[in-house]
Amino acid sequence: MNTSSDQTPVAERAARFIPTRKTLLSRLKDSGDDASWRVFFNTYWKLIYGTAVKAGLGDAEAQDVVQETIIAVARNIGEFKYDAAICSFKTWLLQVTRSRISNQFRGRRRRHVDQEPPSDATNGTPRLERVPDPAGEHLERVWDEEWEKNLMDAAIERVKRRADIEQFQIFDFYVLKKWPVKKVAQTLGINIGQVYLAKHRVSKLIKKEMAILEARGY
Repeated sequence: MNTSSDQTPVAERAARFIPTRKTLLSRLKDSGDDASWRVFFNTYWKLIYGTAVKAGLGDAEAQDVVQETIIAVARNIGEFKYDAAICSFKTWLLQVTRSRISNQFRGRRRRHVDQEPPSDATNGTPRLERVPDPAGEHLERVWDEEWEKNLMDAAIERVKRRADIEQFQIFDFYVLKKWPVKKVAQTLGINIGQVYLAKHRVSKLIKKEMAILEARGY
């Protein structure tokens, strides 16, 4: 699996930002619903991958986590009941992802058990004993950060499709690409006040979209 490029059609790239809510989760229980599974994968693979990398895994290991997590979701989605008061989808998906990250660390230990020296020369502590614990609070913080980032990316994409083209271009240069305000103004032939105004308007739209996505269970 190669998650580093995105060559899906425009319709599918738009569909990925449909929030995962009760209706989609219900459709996922039909293993033959390829369209819904594409939406699910395109919406959540970056979240899973980013969490795995920040947990301490390499690129190939993180890609394996993505693949194994999606397979595990497919096998177990029938048992998941959409009830945020009991267990939110966010929490359930974290549990599935955490288990697959743990599997990768266990596999790493098995692969290196015969090669690893008994201790680290710097402090006498076996290096593999200092591998991050995916069961700890650190992973939950990483998950929350990646979840928020994923939500932000989805909101930005939704606003991009509907906002004024010039306003979004200003926002893109100034906020996303972090160009200096003077460079943005000079490049687009506008005054500095227009840059700040575009930032304010587009940021407001993004916050609104994030609230909508959260309310719908993204």
